[in-house]
Amino acid sequence: MSSRSDGARFQFKVATTFVLMFIVGGLPLDAARANNSAAPVEAYVQEHVDAGVKILQDKSRSENERHAKLREFLLSLLDLKRIAFFTLGSWRRNTAQTDVDDFVGAFREFALANYESKISDYGGQRLKVTGSRKNADNDYVVTANLVDPGETNAGELPLEVDLRVLDENGKFVVVDASVEGIWLALTQRADYSGFLSQHNGDVKALAGLIRQRAAMLLAGGAATKSN
Repeated sequence: MSSRSDGARFQFKVATTFVLMFIVGGLPLDAARANNSAAPVEAYVQEHVDAGVKILQDKSRSENERHAKLREFLLSLLDLKRIAFFTLGSWRRNTAQTDVDDFVGAFREFALANYESKISDYGGQRLKVTGSRKNADNDYVVTANLVDPGETNAGELPLEVDLRVLDENGKFVVVDASVEGIWLALTQRADYSGFLSQHNGDVKALAGLIRQRAAMLLAGGAATKSN
């Protein structure tokens, strides 16, 4: 990026992608019932991105109501425990169950705070699916562009997003997203692993750090990186 404003715009686009990805990941769809006009996995992503955008664009609700609606929506549809386990990785094996449970709770608080904090800045962005590829049986990568109606820079290429989608017994589920080649869940997992490596595998301390990040987001601040 050529300036601070470019960097800020890129960071916002990444955050918006997180929101849209999270919505897509939480909405199950029977793979066999996906729109036949495109590959089923592509139709799944596009259909549910569009449904999620309608929620984000609902101006009939106050900001507080939209926050509450998004929290209710995410809690009803997302398996945050599963996502938390993935980001914790192999550190979970030798950690007391009480500390694992504490981490999952902290992760849940941070995830909800992270996505809720982006609602007021949402400006109509959406993902437009452009294609897909099959990695293996029941494992796909769907490619999309982040379309920003407020973007005015002529000739600027759209932000490219890849979504990894698994077909689990006829149900599609998004398990990760890549923005400009950076896989988000894997990056978060690496961040946590780095912290744990420097703090003797103290998962309880990591949970404390994640709660601090959540509190900063809710207070309007920016989450800091691991020490």
